[in-house]
Amino acid sequence: MDFALTEEQQMFQELFRDFAQNEVAPLADAIDREERPPLETLQKAAEMEFMGLPFPEEYGGAGIGVIAYCLLVEELAKVCLATACCLGIHTSSGAMVISLSGTEKQKTKYLVPLAKGERMGAFCLTEPGAGSDMAQIQTTAVREDGQYVLNGTKIYVANGDIAEVFTVFAKTDPEAATNGITGFIVEKDYPGFKVGRTERTMGIRGCSIAQLFFDDCRVPRQNVLGGEEEGLGKGAEAALQTQDFSRLSMAATCLGAAEGAMEASVRFAKDREQFGVPLAKKQAISSMIADMATEIEALRYLVYRTAWAVEQGEGYTSLAAMCKLFGSEVACKVANKAVQLHGGAGYIRDLPIERMYRDARVTRILEGTSELQRFVIASEIFRQEDLELEL
Repeated sequence: MDFALTEEQQMFQELFRDFAQNEVAPLADAIDREERPPLETLQKAAEMEFMGLPFPEEYGGAGIGVIAYCLLVEELAKVCLATACCLGIHTSSGAMVISLSGTEKQKTKYLVPLAKGERMGAFCLTEPGAGSDMAQIQTTAVREDGQYVLNGTKIYVANGDIAEVFTVFAKTDPEAATNGITGFIVEKDYPGFKVGRTERTMGIRGCSIAQLFFDDCRVPRQNVLGGEEEGLGKGAEAALQTQDFSRLSMAATCLGAAEGAMEASVRFAKDREQFGVPLAKKQAISSMIADMATEIEALRYLVYRTAWAVEQGEGYTSLAAMCKLFGSEVACKVANKAVQLHGGAGYIRDLPIERMYRDARVTRILEGTSELQRFVIASEIFRQEDLELEL
């Protein structure tokens, strides 16, 4: 088994690291403090062709693979989890759902500009009364005069106020539970579509989380995700398939966030002296660093293993859930230890570790809670034994 990155992947890793350090890190504190999306950074990322790394060149992507994409979000998250989330959610959810489930015409019209970073994408599933339980979606889509009329509300939509292309999941058959859910590609200027308030969040304050309203929003029938003949009632399937990839993306983001917190802790332990010696020479501190490094290395191989499985065309639902579950636990544990290691300095905003700690907490929620990931993992195990679990 070869766990080494190829020469090409190492080259991309250096490129991504330079971009993160030179373009992302200098703005990380400002976008957190001002609670604004890093639009200038995303524009530069688009110019560098970073917004569509895993997509084929024929659809506007870079075509350099899933592992390379994971290396990108890992490097971004080392210095700014919010920026990593903005780019990652755009690519792994907003664009990926069209790549996986869209028609050729939909890919040409929407995936190409999304992959090039000319337009931002968002994935709209969660509602006030429906999250992990998609069967409870209340947004409806009714065909009328050759169009579909959408009515309902979506919440917690990442990139909601900066996106121009939204994949919205609605009920086309209210009596059919998840089999009645259909995906629709909605453009920001469609009549009846409105962006509501942007939520004030504990962390990732540079990644906008918005409400969306659909009030007799008219969507062309050709915008049924996957086509009107094939896509009706297939929305849940498309959403779940996309979530597998977005969970891998989030796990790679968690890896970067944990690495960033550990790197900051190592620097602090070397420079800070107590009782006449560097903190690093204290056994309690060195033990904390050792635990961080061990968990990070375990996460690294789980992430890269899963990314490799995607590239090989293997099924990876369970691996993606494991990645996301373990990744969020590691990111939060490492950030928590980092604050403790920094002492009082870790609790004030003079150092980025306070921001890292706040940012890390969302990883246990975003792209499916830790509890949901455990359910997915267990379901995959028991499915092999012909036993279906229930939430």
